[in-house]
Amino acid sequence: MGVDKALTIPPAAQRDKASFEVMRVWIAEKGQHVSIQAGAWDDPFAWGIVLADLARHIANADQLQNKKADPDAFLARLLEGFQAEIDDPTDEPDGEVTQ
Repeated sequence: MGVDKALTIPPAAQRDKASFEVMRVWIAEKGQHVSIQAGAWDDPFAWGIVLADLARHIANADQLQNKKADPDAFLARLLEGFQAEIDDPTDEPDGEVTQ
């Protein structure tokens, strides 16, 4: 991966000695590839909060980059895509535990 394609680590994560990474997502070889810190929380509910917060961050970032964008409309469309993929997956995740 080229250096110019790596995302910046948030300053709070750099400052906080107790911080830890829970997920990375790449698009490579025409597919999605992930690295997940499974077991970060005992209750799957916490992952739901992470996903909801992430969806809002994505909608807000889109609005900042596209001044005319409506974050509520963006979030609604994102949720449509999420529900469609949950209901009828376009592929099945595969992989292995490496650590």
